[in-house]
Amino acid sequence: MKVSEVMTRDVRVANPNETIQEAARIMAEIDAGLVPVGDNDRLVGMLTDRDIAIRAVAQGKGPDTKVGDVMTNDVKYCFDDEDTDDVCRNLGDQQIRRIPVVNRNKRLVGIVSLGDLAFADGSGGTGDTLAAISRPGGQHTQTGGVRH
Repeated sequence: MKVSEVMTRDVRVANPNETIQEAARIMAEIDAGLVPVGDNDRLVGMLTDRDIAIRAVAQGKGPDTKVGDVMTNDVKYCFDDEDTDDVCRNLGDQQIRRIPVVNRNKRLVGIVSLGDLAFADGSGGTGDTLAAISRPGGQHTQTGGVRH
């Protein structure tokens, strides 16, 4: 199955110059804990509710903090024509639960989550992905440091 068959197409995007309060409002409106960050039609980052809580609020930053100051710059993505099994493996390897979807021109066309893949996967193969995502350690931490 291709990613384009299971991804969410209606994706709201924040701008790095918007405030985290504006981005949080977007998250509330779409009932999601993540929003891609785009600048001039280019994907430049990802912002999660945890980024806001850990990188902003926990460090005493206010609601007027710019999205670009707390977003994750290292954006992982997949292509809309990729096989969902390959994307599942990549999510496990990268220890992430959602990933933006771009077309071959690298334009954002959707987002796919582990939940989307699990719903579409009748074989139960997403369990291995979840186990890989949930293992301790990995390169993605909220503070940029080593997890303890």
